[in-house]
Amino acid sequence: MSTVKATGWVGWGRFAGILILIGGIFSGLQGLVAIVGPNAYYAVTKGSLFIFNVAGWGWWNLIVGVLLILTAFALFTGATWARVVAIVLASLSAIGQLLLVPAQPWWAFIVIAMDVLIIYALTAHGSELRAER
Repeated sequence: MSTVKATGWVGWGRFAGILILIGGIFSGLQGLVAIVGPNAYYAVTKGSLFIFNVAGWGWWNLIVGVLLILTAFALFTGATWARVVAIVLASLSAIGQLLLVPAQPWWAFIVIAMDVLIIYALTAHGSELRAER
């Protein structure tokens, strides 16, 4: 079994953790706004946004946001399971943002780009987080 040594690239893992934390906060806030006032913030056509109604989509975003925040804190400890969960949640977050493209394309593409950076950082350099600990 080979051991991984922490190098200067360990910063990518920390960067991913910070992006996950920020992305989780943004998703949570987006979800709250969609739940509390769906017609005040999002463009709604007949009460639905693709397969979800806006409140349902808001709950999805709120749940993913809370999970991203919790995973970010676990990621800072260097836990291997946190890297796997973070990659899965970042993937789900990116897929969920595809539902927002018709209503807010710029925001959706920014969050998708952040999720891609998270996935890259954790797959390419995430193992160094544990070595640093």
